[in-house]
Amino acid sequence: MKIRRRARITAFQALFEVDVTAHDPESALRERLEERPLPADGEGFCRRLTYGVLRHREALDEILQRIAPEWPLDQIAPVDRNILRLAAYELVYSEETPPKVAINEAVELAKLFGSESSGRFVNGVLGTLLSDLHNLRTRLNQEAEAHIATSHGEPS
Repeated sequence: MKIRRRARITAFQALFEVDVTAHDPESALRERLEERPLPADGEGFCRRLTYGVLRHREALDEILQRIAPEWPLDQIAPVDRNILRLAAYELVYSEETPPKVAINEAVELAKLFGSESSGRFVNGVLGTLLSDLHNLRTRLNQEAEAHIATSHGEPS
C-alpha cells in the first residue's frame, strides 16, 4: 500500500477516535503510529492532515453542512463524517494533493471502512464541494482578511 494512503488511513483512524471518544489527539495519533509506523515523510503528511482537520474542524463542518443540508453532521455515520472532513480539508486548505486524487482516496477509505453506500455518499458530497471549490476558497479568503483587519483595529 502506498505511503500516502497509509498516512490517510492513520489520520482517519485518529480523527475517528477523537470524534467518537474525545481522546487526546496526540495520544490517538501516537498510538496509531506505534501500531503501524510510517516513514518520516508519511508521518509528516499524516500529522499535517490530522492537525489540519482538527484546526479547521468547525469551518469544515460548516462547509459540509452547507453542501449537504439534508444530512445533519451529527446524523452522518462517524466513519463517513470523518472521511468527509479529511477530504474536505485536503480540497479546501491543503494544496499537497490534486482534488481528484483527494476525492478518489476518500472514496477508497469509505469503501474500506464505511457501509455499502458510503463510497457513493462520500463521492457525491465531495463532487459537490469540488464544483464550488473556487467560490468557497474566495469566500474563506475574504473572511480571513476581514478577521485580520478587524483584529488589527482596521475597518472591514
